[in-house]
Amino acid sequence: MRPEQILEQLDPEQRQVAESIGGPLCVLAGAGTGKTRAITHRIAYAVATGKYNPRHVLAVTFTSKAAAEMRSRLRDLGTPAVQARTFHSAALRQLRYFWPRTIGGPMPELVPNKIGMVASACHQLNMKVDRAALRDITSELEWAKVSLILPEQYPVAAARLGREGVSGFDARSIARIMARYEDVKSDNNVIDFDDVLLLTASLLDDYPQMAREVRGQYRHFVVDEFQDVSALQHRLLRAWLGHSQDVCVVGDAAQTIYTFAGAQSTYLTEFTKEFPRASVVKLERNYRSTPEIVKAANGVLDAAASRRDDTRLTLRAQRDSGPQPLVIGYDDDVKEADGVADSIGQLINAGTPASDIAILFRTNAQSENFEQALGVKNIPYLVKGGEKFFERQDVRSAMVTLRAAVAAAPPGHDPAQVAMDVLSGQGWTTTPPEGTGAIRERWDALNAIVNVAKNIGEREGSTIQDVVAELQERAEAQSAPTVEGVTLASIHTAKGLEWPVVYVVGASRGLIPISMAKTDEAIEEERRLFYVALTRARDILTVTWSAARSEGARASRKASPFIQGAFDRSRDRTDRSAVSRSTGRRGATIFLHCSQCSGALETAAEQKIGRHRDCGGEQSAELFNALREWRLDVSRELKRPAFAVFTNDTLLAIADRAPRDEAQLLAIPGMGPVKREQYGEAVLAIVNRVLGSEKQ
Repeated sequence: MRPEQILEQLDPEQRQVAESIGGPLCVLAGAGTGKTRAITHRIAYAVATGKYNPRHVLAVTFTSKAAAEMRSRLRDLGTPAVQARTFHSAALRQLRYFWPRTIGGPMPELVPNKIGMVASACHQLNMKVDRAALRDITSELEWAKVSLILPEQYPVAAARLGREGVSGFDARSIARIMARYEDVKSDNNVIDFDDVLLLTASLLDDYPQMAREVRGQYRHFVVDEFQDVSALQHRLLRAWLGHSQDVCVVGDAAQTIYTFAGAQSTYLTEFTKEFPRASVVKLERNYRSTPEIVKAANGVLDAAASRRDDTRLTLRAQRDSGPQPLVIGYDDDVKEADGVADSIGQLINAGTPASDIAILFRTNAQSENFEQALGVKNIPYLVKGGEKFFERQDVRSAMVTLRAAVAAAPPGHDPAQVAMDVLSGQGWTTTPPEGTGAIRERWDALNAIVNVAKNIGEREGSTIQDVVAELQERAEAQSAPTVEGVTLASIHTAKGLEWPVVYVVGASRGLIPISMAKTDEAIEEERRLFYVALTRARDILTVTWSAARSEGARASRKASPFIQGAFDRSRDRTDRSAVSRSTGRRGATIFLHCSQCSGALETAAEQKIGRHRDCGGEQSAELFNALREWRLDVSRELKRPAFAVFTNDTLLAIADRAPRDEAQLLAIPGMGPVKREQYGEAVLAIVNRVLGSEKQ
């Protein structure tokens, strides 16, 4: 591809990135601004103009999937020789090659899972730990290693950073486990993935000949997601660079959500201090989301306590307008899950593919209610972050069978038909099975493979061998094919992904922000996490929360404080009381600001009424008392508790809003079609009798 053709595909800021070659470059790229496009075109442009030899470029990112996507784009741009790898993949390749020439002998075995050895270290120290504690301790050991903190340094570092008391173990106990864990690895002649980075960096520092060879091979570096770089990864990058400054880093400080795992956004925000000659380019044109979603996302960050102007990004939407995002309040968690499932069912019935929809939550424990609600309605779903697609037994078996079919396939065969014939023997059918569960999950997985075969079958001259090769490449990159189902995922797991329709659920205090976030820094990370969640949505965004954990429990929860920043329209309107959002499938409406004092309404009850309890109410007192007397008569007649007819909050909302027709009545939370049918006529008659026939 000619250089001018490469540049023609870019917007002005992306083009500036592509043309900034040779020196240090910091690209501050907001969510959905085309950062991968910018950096891959930069590499391709440098190669096309002869400034880069493609074999001297190393592009580094954090996940195998992201690296595979980068390689695919570089191939499409005519630069397939460029290396795009994860930090660990690049380091492991170098370590395996240079170990015999530096240390001598075979490299120690790489152990992918630390938990067994951490358990052994605890056992040797006579410490009793359960499975949950083991996971927490292992995570803490990983954080210390990537933060370059030695066992003897850990107690002081933990105290300084507020990380004391991991699963009931004090800092000195964790330090002892750290030291013994290193002994266990040494005794067994094994290393873990964090050691791969540390050993590679150390060998580059200690063996000049190795450093010369590596730096002669890789002269131009690109690092994606630089806000997530740890101290250990930064040390390795500096070892790769040596005295060179030919490095381009890309990131967004507003998407720093992994500090608990060692990420340090200061490497991004202070890049120009480390490289004074560096150029800085900001990418703020958002191509992913509608202007309404972009505005909500910007609102979250605008309300942050402090943001540096030099690294601050404000997204600018490039798409046409779409529907306003919704904030929906529910009485409890079960009603929230049912309401979201109902809404999703309506979208699917209207033609939205289930795979276009995602439910995002703060903690994995929140998934269960939504799984159950979707299952009851026979809506297919998959839980992201569970068992990986290509590690499932049914998928592995399908791939073995497809490989065996390669030799038996007749000349000129249709690869899609071969795949369908082969997989039909393993449970695939032309129509999905009824309901959910293991059988449906197996069908969904096999159908995803069939769809890959169908896509490849559209290419002229393709064979079943091409299907097998594609699946193998996807497996190596952990890039699973699309499974037809609603995605359930934690917000952390969803980072880097996007969907046309997103539900951000459980957006109440205690979850967003999480109750464990006590410091200002921790609260701000929770704000960034909410921002990441909102920016996963392309077309439709709904944020939900509930006032109680279970039905009948005390409604003690409040909506997340981040919601006010995201959905506060007061910047555009003077009438703050007019700020409202739909509460879901019944078309009811809640209010985010008090109609009297314009202050924020935080409880579900206040949002239902539309004002603080101690603000006003005198004008509606007569109507409220009349409604309460009527409710008492009805409850006596039906021999039911008064609240079973209508709660006080619903009566207050009716009294304040004074509905004059069924549409206005249905806009009141707590009404709904059933109660409208039972009591709607009587309620409207009371409103008209007390307030008169003239509309107020």
